[in-house]
Amino acid sequence: MSNPEIPPFSIKDCALIAIASGKRAQNLRELREHLRSIDPGSIYYHFWGGLLRPRFNDPEYHNDFAHWVAHSLNNKSLAERLAVIDPTTFGSMELIRTELIETIEDSLDEIAFPTWAKRDDQFEFIQHQIVVFDTRMTANTPEDFLHIMPGISVGSIFYHFIDARRRSLNSLDDFQNWLMNSGEEYQVLCRMINDICPYFTSLRKLREELAKVFETYFQKEEL
Repeated sequence: MSNPEIPPFSIKDCALIAIASGKRAQNLRELREHLRSIDPGSIYYHFWGGLLRPRFNDPEYHNDFAHWVAHSLNNKSLAERLAVIDPTTFGSMELIRTELIETIEDSLDEIAFPTWAKRDDQFEFIQHQIVVFDTRMTANTPEDFLHIMPGISVGSIFYHFIDARRRSLNSLDDFQNWLMNSGEEYQVLCRMINDICPYFTSLRKLREELAKVFETYFQKEEL
């Protein structure tokens, strides 16, 4: 039963519009120098934007920096170190920026002559703008997500489960914040959602995991 004091959960969809920053790198030193000053929104895009871009296979590397270093500079060792940087373990984009720069500097200390990418294969720093759509779908009770979650778009998963973490003061996703307002009885459900890792996966798999969490939680409630 819905609580009249709690506003319904309004489900949004979103898209990321890529905007060229005009900054490009052809080698590791240029990549490091641009990272020192690039807008943090660009770092966010190169870590998370790939989830919304069309892919035919699971990527070997989960951020654009690692992918470019591996395939354009042929530096697999550094690519692996960049690939394991999990943005969810850092408190801000500035801390991620520091980690990226230090990792690249460590690599530069190990090599005498850094390789160059081909001129038409430079790393291009992308800014982004998020565009939000109203799907006109709502959840009036937590149980409604049993039926809604399997069918919502991957853009909705990105907006509510990933992008929400930088919009909310407590760095939590929209589902947990809404459930916490819905009552203390949903603390266990919040913890189950909080255990889902949003990185190193795909939006479709995240949707499956979220749907499974709601299904598991409410099945136990019925026992």
